[in-house]
Amino acid sequence: MALIVAAVVVLSAAVIGNLATFSGLVPWYASLNKPAFTPPNWLFGPVWSLLYLTMIFAFWRILTRPRATEGRGAAIAWFVVQMVLNGAWSVAFFGLQSPLLGLITIAALVVALVATILTSLKVDRIAGLMLLPYLAWVSFASLLNGAVWWLNR
Repeated sequence: MALIVAAVVVLSAAVIGNLATFSGLVPWYASLNKPAFTPPNWLFGPVWSLLYLTMIFAFWRILTRPRATEGRGAAIAWFVVQMVLNGAWSVAFFGLQSPLLGLITIAALVVALVATILTSLKVDRIAGLMLLPYLAWVSFASLLNGAVWWLNR
């Protein structure tokens, strides 16, 4: 049951993000000035798929710890918060076509993700470590988002 809950939470954000992304991708995103370090569009799908898979298993590990485990509730709460922000970023950036609102949202996502990792490490070290590639990618996406905003302001 915990695996199903983890998958539903993570994939809900993924679906919301994908719907917002595809609705705003063409032609708006194509028309934006982008920095030279922008990855090719085809790379985002495989990277996010792998990250969502690791998020599911990290969250599953947290959910399957005994309820009395110190910090478990905080780790679950932070995980849900950062997943909401994950989906909200796509809505802000692509759906609303606002790099500035996207930048504000992704900054909040980074903060929530760091809190998620720190609380998760206390509950299940492997779960916390599994989220580090996600933090690296979101940090890169933050830089990319900031550059897109700057180049198109």
